[in-house]
Amino acid sequence: MSGNTSSNAPRKILVTSALPYANGSIHLGHMVEYVQSDVWVRFQKMQGHTVHYVCADDTHGTPIMLRAEKEGITPEELINRVHAEHYADFSDFLVTFDNYYSTNSEENRELSSRIYRELKSNGKIAIRTIEQYFDPVKQMFLPDRFIKGECPKCHAKDQYGDSCESCGTTYSPTELIEPYSAVSGAPPVRKETEHYFFKLSECENFLREWTRSGTLQPEAANKMGEWFASGLSDWDISRDAPYFGFEIPDAPGKYFYVWLDAPIGYMASFKNLATREGLDFGEYWKADSQAELYHFIGKDILYFHALFWPATLKFSGYRQPTQIFAHGFLTVNGEKMSKSRGTFITARSYLDHVKNPEYLRYYYAAKLNGTMEDIDLNLEDFVARVNSDLVGKYINIASRTAGFIAKRFDGKLAAVENNAVIAELRSAADSIRDSFHNRDTARALRDIMALADKANAYVAENAPWEIAKQPEKSAALHEVCSVSLEAFRLLTLYLKPILPQLAQSIETFLNISPLTWGDIDRPLPAGHEIQAYQHLITRIDPKLVEAMVEANKESMQPQAASQPQKQSQDAIAEETGYISIDDFAKVDLRIARIANAEHVEGAEKLLRLTLDIGEEKPRQVFAGIKSAYDPESLKGRLTVMVVNLAPRKMKFGLSEGMVLAASDERGGPFILSPDSGAQPGMQVK
Repeated sequence: MSGNTSSNAPRKILVTSALPYANGSIHLGHMVEYVQSDVWVRFQKMQGHTVHYVCADDTHGTPIMLRAEKEGITPEELINRVHAEHYADFSDFLVTFDNYYSTNSEENRELSSRIYRELKSNGKIAIRTIEQYFDPVKQMFLPDRFIKGECPKCHAKDQYGDSCESCGTTYSPTELIEPYSAVSGAPPVRKETEHYFFKLSECENFLREWTRSGTLQPEAANKMGEWFASGLSDWDISRDAPYFGFEIPDAPGKYFYVWLDAPIGYMASFKNLATREGLDFGEYWKADSQAELYHFIGKDILYFHALFWPATLKFSGYRQPTQIFAHGFLTVNGEKMSKSRGTFITARSYLDHVKNPEYLRYYYAAKLNGTMEDIDLNLEDFVARVNSDLVGKYINIASRTAGFIAKRFDGKLAAVENNAVIAELRSAADSIRDSFHNRDTARALRDIMALADKANAYVAENAPWEIAKQPEKSAALHEVCSVSLEAFRLLTLYLKPILPQLAQSIETFLNISPLTWGDIDRPLPAGHEIQAYQHLITRIDPKLVEAMVEANKESMQPQAASQPQKQSQDAIAEETGYISIDDFAKVDLRIARIANAEHVEGAEKLLRLTLDIGEEKPRQVFAGIKSAYDPESLKGRLTVMVVNLAPRKMKFGLSEGMVLAASDERGGPFILSPDSGAQPGMQVK
């Protein structure tokens, strides 16, 4: 069944959110996805559907192993600690997983091994000997991103082991000049090793059809089309020991690459839930399953979920996702989250300062529209909108009318019949339902707040505080207040997926059972007794937000530290891979505006950027960022550019510099953007 239908027939639905990596805290950027997923799940449950919502920590990989080693603990100790922190953050943000698990589980080990064996028996696994760098100090093979050196093409220094950010050339790590390990700083040695590959190139026909079958948003399907145009490469799914992960069956010393077993973690989390609650695992995962499966993810991991994952499932005998819902990134005050500006905010820091999670749930929902567009958390607008909408419009309806019911009518409501305002609120149900179903919560909230305006207008026009002064109009007062509270009940029903905690308090106040969508046409009967009204929500104090920002500002003051014994430049480089301040001073970094961005025909990873740095003639740069960006989304953005690199003649043209970007095993690349106020040509110091 397509995710775009809003049928009222009972459905069986399995929902997942992307697995947070167990190497850091949950921040407000992460929370966009979990709020979006949770709102959708709560809405579907209110419709009467059977919905299971599962997730897990993504726990494997080299970064986990190295961080645990640095902290002097085992990887298991690290991931258990982080799991508890993540679960507490999600719970306190009212994200209600039916199971929050770990990819480092026996269920995941068993499923990963089973799927691998099925892929192998279906001829989709190849074993190839490759030459790879080995760190003689750490006694480990090095992933590409843990090797740095000089680009073999343009000779730019300190480049990663898979591509040059200066000239855009892609290469093997073994082609780097003077490579060094980013782990130990030691020069690596070249060793041959056998690796295991999933033959993704043989799955292209299936994937072309699957990605255009309505399983992806249109913009996501178009993005996949670009990858097909470049040709699909086989996928290296193995890593050599030492590695924190699952050993590949019948392959001692070889481990599944984290991105092989991470999505299988969705299945493992559900299997754990199924065992605990007596559910049928196969009913949701077998190839001919009639249940629905939806993945909520960020657009940065679309490649893994829309190509590797469905192909893995298809050729191991399992069902594929019904739909994949990708969302955009979060900016704060129009910029990327920044530690120096105090806007790189963890979920826990928000809870410590602002405290109420529903404020942020509401604001995110008011921004999300079901597309891959980025959304902005403007902190001033956040305060103003929450105070205006939730306090000034919504809660205001009850606070101005409930007291009269308690004082004049023993807390009992009058019948609500043939009222135009109530009829209008009920008639909006189908439209609001469709908006929720299509994840267009921005539209849903626009409609809901428009209805709140009409309810407030009804209260203002009838002025119960004036009627109360006239004892002979007691019946009119009873009716006006009862109509107002029925409107309040309907608004609460519509807002419940977004504001579950507040809705529960209001259900207690109204003395009703938990609201479901079917309650829209079931008004409270005459004589229904409500509880005495108590304060439900407070305005956000802007000082709380200011304090949160201040608390998250990274100190820019130099910290006292012991000075290492002076060493030669060569010795320092040999030990650490560092460069001197004199070498760094030679790098001329400037703010650049991306005047144009376009695909490069025949290039798998490159985009051609035209950069304005305040000079008469724009610069042309080839950047290896095609996997992360639609060229149209880059036009007009500011970024940071190295302007004094020697121009490099490439196959596709002359590259006249380099843009800065960040990435690691988990995702990227992400181009760097300056804070507001920067202008093209400014020097970065």
